[in-house]
Amino acid sequence: MKPDQGIVYLVDDDTVVRDALAFLLGSRGLLVFSFDGGPALLSYLATCLRPVRGVFLIDVRMEPMSGLVLHEALLAQGIRNPLLFLSGHGDIPMVVEALKKGAFDFLEKPYADNTLVDRIEQALTIERAMLLDDARQAEGLARLASLSDREREVMPRVAAGKLNKVIADELHIAVRTVEVHRARVFSKLGVRTAAELATWLSNFGGIDASAKIAR
Repeated sequence: MKPDQGIVYLVDDDTVVRDALAFLLGSRGLLVFSFDGGPALLSYLATCLRPVRGVFLIDVRMEPMSGLVLHEALLAQGIRNPLLFLSGHGDIPMVVEALKKGAFDFLEKPYADNTLVDRIEQALTIERAMLLDDARQAEGLARLASLSDREREVMPRVAAGKLNKVIADELHIAVRTVEVHRARVFSKLGVRTAAELATWLSNFGGIDASAKIAR
């Protein structure tokens, strides 16, 4: 598998349809994992490392587990990768409900091959962005975790624009001590100014970001 190759988890209990879709997507350079139903997919995912890479292409009407029930099972496991449903005309109300729960899109049968592939490529673009964002979040939280307790106390006050003397008075420490902790916070988080610190922390829910770190 190429590092940037798109992965599609295809789930359809119709062998003919499943094989045709797998051939189509494979011919467009995508790596396809095919499953004859939800239980088979869930069993496979149980063996995979997290986060799961790729997008899901799932038929709505399947037995014994419908596509909608499978979607719920994926969400329950914290798997929120883009998911596309293949549906018949009568399935539209069900799929609309699934879209409200985060499904990426649905394509009504019969669908054009190019339209299907285009939507999958769009879903893969979103999935790659999600992975990148997760990696950035993990790196940021690791940087926050490297702060000492005192640095975590100083950090939100600096981000709020408070002067060193004010921070020193609030924490009952010397101004020089505040300056040292301020410099360490900047170094560990890779920022140069209080404004940059405030912007950096906004990516983690504001100046209370340190609360995300278990104490």
